[in-house]
Amino acid sequence: MQVHRFTPLLVYLSHLWTLLLLVSGHPQHGPCQLIQRSALCNSRRLSSVPAGLPDNIEELQLNYNHIQTLQQDSLQFYPSLHTLSLACNSLATLQSNTFQDSRLLENLNVANNNLHTSYQETSKALQTLPRLRVLDLSVNRLDDEMAATFLQNLTSLEYLNLSGNLLQRLDETSFRDLHKLKELDLQRNIMFEIDGAFDNNPKLQRLNLAFNYLPCLIDFHMTQLVVLNASHNFIEWFISRSDMNDTFQLETLDLSDNRLLFFPFLPNQSHLKNLYLSHNSLRFYQHMVENDTILNSTSTVEFYNLEKYSKSNVTAQLWDENLHGDISSVEILDLKANQVEYLPRGFIQKMPSLSRLKMCTNCLESLNFTSEEFSASLYELDVSNNRLNEIAADEGTLALLGNLTYFNLSLNDLSWLPSGLFSSLTSLRSVDLSYNSIDICRPGEAETSTDFFSACVDWKDVVSLRQLYLKGCTLENIPQSAFSGLSLTHLDLSDNPGLIVKESLCGLSRTLQHLGLGNTNITDFDFSHFQSLKFLNISRNSLTHLPSSILNLDLKVLDLRDNKLFTIPSAQANTLAPRLHTVFLRGNPFNCCLTEWFRTFETIDMVERSDIECEDFLSRTHRVERFNYALCLEEGGESKYWLILLIVPLCLFFVIVSIIFLITWKPEILQKSIKKKCLKPTSY
Repeated sequence: MQVHRFTPLLVYLSHLWTLLLLVSGHPQHGPCQLIQRSALCNSRRLSSVPAGLPDNIEELQLNYNHIQTLQQDSLQFYPSLHTLSLACNSLATLQSNTFQDSRLLENLNVANNNLHTSYQETSKALQTLPRLRVLDLSVNRLDDEMAATFLQNLTSLEYLNLSGNLLQRLDETSFRDLHKLKELDLQRNIMFEIDGAFDNNPKLQRLNLAFNYLPCLIDFHMTQLVVLNASHNFIEWFISRSDMNDTFQLETLDLSDNRLLFFPFLPNQSHLKNLYLSHNSLRFYQHMVENDTILNSTSTVEFYNLEKYSKSNVTAQLWDENLHGDISSVEILDLKANQVEYLPRGFIQKMPSLSRLKMCTNCLESLNFTSEEFSASLYELDVSNNRLNEIAADEGTLALLGNLTYFNLSLNDLSWLPSGLFSSLTSLRSVDLSYNSIDICRPGEAETSTDFFSACVDWKDVVSLRQLYLKGCTLENIPQSAFSGLSLTHLDLSDNPGLIVKESLCGLSRTLQHLGLGNTNITDFDFSHFQSLKFLNISRNSLTHLPSSILNLDLKVLDLRDNKLFTIPSAQANTLAPRLHTVFLRGNPFNCCLTEWFRTFETIDMVERSDIECEDFLSRTHRVERFNYALCLEEGGESKYWLILLIVPLCLFFVIVSIIFLITWKPEILQKSIKKKCLKPTSY
C-alpha cells in the first residue's frame, strides 16, 4: 500500500526531471539564450555586455541593443570568443583595451553603429586583434581617413565590409596592410575614384563597387579577381590593360546599370563566364567605319592618368570590333535594355560556350541564325521587345540548336517566320510569340506555304513544348487540332479580343496548369474539364457573374480584374476560399451591400486589396474594406437609405392629401383652427 501512495509523487518527479533536461538543452542566462557555445542576446534592450555567461562561449551576439560603449572590462570573462556581433546598436566607442583578453577573436560585426564618433580610439582596439579575419564596418558614416585609420595593421583580415559609408576617393594607401584580403564590399558609398587602391591586395578575389559614382574603369589589371560587381555607377568606359599576357581569373563581371557606350574592352586572356551589361547605352559601330559618308570621324581615343607616367596611357581602337578581348568562355551574356541594332560579324562565333543570351529591349531589326553561328550549347535566347521583322535560318543551322529550351520573340514586328522554325528545335520547352502578327496554321496550311517562310505556325510537331504564350497576336479562330499531341502546362491567349476557342483546348485538359484568357470576350467557356488547372486569368472580359464551371477546380490563383461583377454569391465564395491562395478583384463595380464575399476571402491574398471598390445605391464609390456595413440591412442586402427614400415620400403624400381633404370637405374646421391660432383680439 505504501508503494501506491508514492506512485503519483514519482510520476511528478519524473516529469519534472524530463522538463529540466529539456530546458538544459537551451538554458537561459539572464537575458541570453545559450546554444552549445553560442550566447544569443539579440534585441534585449541591453546597455552593456551581460555578465554571468559561461567563460567558454565562443560566439556572442548582441545585435539590436542599446550599447554605446564597449569598455575595457566588457569581455574580460570571455577569453574564448571567436565571433562577436554588435550590429545595430548605438555603439560609438570601442575602448583601446577592449580586446586585451580576446586574442582569439576572428569575426567582428559592428555594422550600423556610430563608430565615426571616436574612430581613433576604436582603431587602437582593432589593432590588438592578431587573428581577426572577418570585419563588418558597414553603415558607420566613415569617410576615407576614418576607414584608412581603422584598417591599419590588420594584416590577418580576409573579409571586409565597408558598404553604406561615406567613402569618396581611394588610393594605394587605403588597403595597403590588407595583404590577405579575399573579399571586399564597398557598395553604396559615394566613391568617384579608386586610383590604385587594390594594388597591395594580391589575394583579393571578390570586389563589390556597386551603387557608387565611378565614371570609368580604365587600366584594369587585377588578374587575381574572380568576381567584380561595378553595377549602378556612371561608368562610360571599361578598358583592361592590353599589354598584359597573364591570364585573368575573372569569371563574373557586372557592369549593368551604367552609361557604357561601347562593349567593354576585356582582358586578352580570361576565364570570363558571366558578363552582365544590361541597362546601358551600348551599341556597335562597325557600320560607321564602312560608311564613307561619315567625315572627320576619329578611330582612336586616348586616356591619360595625370598621376602616373605617360607609359600607362591607354589607347582604345573604337571601331575595331575584334578588340573585345577574350570572350571564348562566356556562358551568360546579358545585353538587355541597350541600343544594339545588330551583332557584329563573328561576334557570336567567339562564344562557343554561350548558353544564355538576353537581348530584350534593344533595336535589333533582323536575326540570322545561319550567319551568326550560334553555339550548340545555347539554352536561352531572349530577343523580345526589339524591332525584329525578319528571322533567317536553314534546317542545318536549326538542327545544331538542339539545346535551345527557352525562346522569347515577343513584342516585335514579326509577320513571317522560317518554316519549321520551332519543330526543328527538339528541346524547346517555352516559346513566347506575344504581340506579333503570327497566326496558328489551319490543317494543311503549313504544307502549302512557301519553302522558306510562313505567316502561321504549326505546333503539332513540337512535342517537347510545355509553355506557349500567344498574347496579343490578333488571333480570331483557333483550329480544333491546333494543340493536338502537345502536353502544354502553360498557355496564354490573352489580349485576343473576339477569340473563338471552340474545342481546340480539349486535348490539353489533363496537362494544362496555367491558362490565360484575359481580354478575349469569353462568356460561357466550360472549364470543368481542366482538372489540373492552378492559375486562371479571365480578366477584362465583361463577366457579370462567376463561371460556375470553375467551382470544382483546385485553383490557386484566380484573376477576375476589370469585369462587371456586382457580387460573388456566398456559396461560390465559400467553395473557392479554402483552395485559393491569390485572387485579383480590382476594377469590378461591386454592390457595397453585397460584399459578404470580402469577409470570406480575408484569409486569401487579395492583390491590391485597398483598391477594390464598390458602389452604393447613389453610384458613389467606396473602398470595400472601409465601407460601413451598418448602412445595409442584414437580410436582402438593401441599403437603409432605400427605406428612407420610401417612407419620407409616403409621409409627405399623406400630409398633402389630408390638407386637400380638409380644404375641400371641411373648410369651416380649417377656418376655425386658423382663427383660433392666428387671430387675436386688438385693444383700442
